[in-house]
Amino acid sequence: MNFTNADLQKEVTYKTSRSGGKGGQNVNKVSSKVELLFAIDRSVLFSEDEKTLLLSKLQSRLNKDAYLQVMCQQERSQYLNKEKALEKLHRILTRALHQPKARKATKPGKAMIAARLANKKIQAAKKQNRKRNFDD
Repeated sequence: MNFTNADLQKEVTYKTSRSGGKGGQNVNKVSSKVELLFAIDRSVLFSEDEKTLLLSKLQSRLNKDAYLQVMCQQERSQYLNKEKALEKLHRILTRALHQPKARKATKPGKAMIAARLANKKIQAAKKQNRKRNFDD
């Protein structure tokens, strides 16, 4: 699971196009929008089990050709958009590979049980004091 952006860089394909938004005349003449494509099933960075896990968790993010697609057009320069797209891909893959620790079932301690029972007695006494007394 230890992979770096440099490792990912070797396995991704970039497509560039003109982006909208800020940039003025720059937007009309420079292809600064970056579309990053990553084929999980052809990657040499991950084991078969990791590939299966990634494909199942990221199934909704895959396009029809089974590429993981990440787009970035925030910055005005193509280089910065490539860097941001690569970081985003790294975050997505890391989050998908993360497996949370299994929760261990535990019993409440004696102090916790005593505190709960004491609180119940206080509540019961409070309710008892609110009752009207019809002994007259």
